Amino acid sequence: MRVDREAAMPGNRAVVYQGAGQVEVRDTDYPTYELQDGPGVNKENVGRKVPHGVILKTVASNICGSDQHMVRGRTTAPEGLVLGHEITGEVVDVGPDVEFIKVGDLCSVPFNISCGRCRNCKERKTGVCLNVNPDRPGSAYGYVDMGGWVGGQAEYVLVPYADWNLLKFPDRDQAMEKILDLAMLTDIFPTGYHGCVSAGVTSGSTVYIAGAGPVGLAAATSAYLLGAAVVIVGDLNEERLAQARSFGCETINVADGDPADQVQQILGHDAPAIGQPLVDSAVDAVGFEARGHGENAQTEMPATVLNSLMTVTRAGGAIGIPGLYVTGDPGGVDDAAKVGSLSLRLGLGWAKSHSFVTGQCPVMKYNRELMMAILHDRVQIAKNVNATPIRLDQAAQGYADFDKGAARKYVLDPHGVIA
Repeated sequence: MRVDREAAMPGNRAVVYQGAGQVEVRDTDYPTYELQDGPGVNKENVGRKVPHGVILKTVASNICGSDQHMVRGRTTAPEGLVLGHEITGEVVDVGPDVEFIKVGDLCSVPFNISCGRCRNCKERKTGVCLNVNPDRPGSAYGYVDMGGWVGGQAEYVLVPYADWNLLKFPDRDQAMEKILDLAMLTDIFPTGYHGCVSAGVTSGSTVYIAGAGPVGLAAATSAYLLGAAVVIVGDLNEERLAQARSFGCETINVADGDPADQVQQILGHDAPAIGQPLVDSAVDAVGFEARGHGENAQTEMPATVLNSLMTVTRAGGAIGIPGLYVTGDPGGVDDAAKVGSLSLRLGLGWAKSHSFVTGQCPVMKYNRELMMAILHDRVQIAKNVNATPIRLDQAAQGYADFDKGAARKYVLDPHGVIA
């Protein structure tokens, strides 16, 4: 049954990027089943019909480090862009071509927008769908160069290809009891898990994770879920390192010196006989705004993390790279960095036969199984990342606090239903 949307249509408010360092909550258009022109919308997508979509009433929409890159002015995002790609919500209206999703369903939205029809989607590579973004393979809500699909840090949002994209929670009451955990399924939990799977984490693995932000903490959580014996998290932020220690991680502050030396001290006799501080698997949860180590800890050095991971990972090991790297960075430290060209020690990685996996996490590859782990109390992801609900009108403060390094995962609660 469809709701008469014209009769019942409420207003809408959303978090809008207003230029470097600025976001504000503004009145915006209620979603329709046709893409409208606007900031960041690819011209080839203007007028695109979406009868296969639904409109969600947003229950939770998280602030992500990827959003923060845009808000810092470190991408080519246009002013006026509605932000938000981590969306959980209730279906309030369905398009005429939607068959299985119903009004009232409570669902998780993968941050990847995918069609379910192209070759890549059929191969479960939903992070590089071929049909939703005229610029390049892959798309996301509210993100620069991703086709212009409107973001979900809003009261209401359109989700295309709903039968394919939405993960329906099996029991609404149970889901609301665990909503902060389930809100992590849209991005950071699958992304951290994908980083670990890509790095070959398994029973008994020793793992080094660069970055103790929400994705790094989600990766550490995932490493334990996969059976890792030792999980070491490195960062510059002591508050975030304390959050990692709160669920059993070993930690190193990379401001104190070379991560390799500190990893060696932690592994001790478990390190290889040749004395090198080598882990089985490593995960880059930092990305292109990486800083150096030791005396360079306050200097931006975008290749630092990737090069250090090749140093600390054993020969034949693997490195997962869910940390974001971009093709356009106006604030890059040099001309090469501004176009995403970094000085990597690829020869070292080649000599050690490392494997690397980069790119968007294909969320749908993992989200159902991770949902089951949450619903059956196998993991407490919200606790581990310190998920903190705030009102929609507190978004600007949430972004500011997150930018200062708060050890929290801020979850916007547009309708006041989480608390």
